[in-house]
Amino acid sequence: MMRLATLLTAALLLAGCSGMRLVESNVRSTAAIPTGGSGIEAGARYRFERLPSQLDQAETDSIEAIAEAELTEVGLVRDETGAQYSVQVTARMESYLVDDLGRPYSGRMGSSIFIGTGNIGFGTGGMIGMGTRFPPSTQFRHEATLLIRDLARNQVVYETRAIHEGPWNDRYNILRAVLAAALKDFPTPPAGPRRVKVEIPR
Repeated sequence: MMRLATLLTAALLLAGCSGMRLVESNVRSTAAIPTGGSGIEAGARYRFERLPSQLDQAETDSIEAIAEAELTEVGLVRDETGAQYSVQVTARMESYLVDDLGRPYSGRMGSSIFIGTGNIGFGTGGMIGMGTRFPPSTQFRHEATLLIRDLARNQVVYETRAIHEGPWNDRYNILRAVLAAALKDFPTPPAGPRRVKVEIPR
């Protein structure tokens, strides 16, 4: 009976682990804290500010909704009419091919083939050594940058950027983890680059 209970416990633990994934991001954050101040206070109100390049309404709406959820987690309140701060958020995802060691393909690698639009031959894309796996693995780079500006002083008072590279391409789920990493230790982040881990469901 004890052995059965132990096996069941182990199975539940494994099931719980398999239902989650760890998203690690490289993060660098900088806060401009006034002399004698403590940074942006909890409950501060903000509005989103869009760049001229953010013309895709649906795409920008989706990114801002994710950012709003993470800003709420750190104590900020969205208020379009009574804002003290503006928030600019940008995000992008790109994909690239990697070799068996996870290194991006670049330049010539001995005997090679071109990856085109489904055919082997001349086309666009990276060159792949004949001894490597085919088709090659794809990695995805997710990047998010967030700028907070003090509207009264017209000055950026918080800047943070996070980058994650991994095998997942469910963009918005990964973006939420990347933004959560970017806002880690807000509003007084440690100096220099750091690695931040965020756990999300599979």
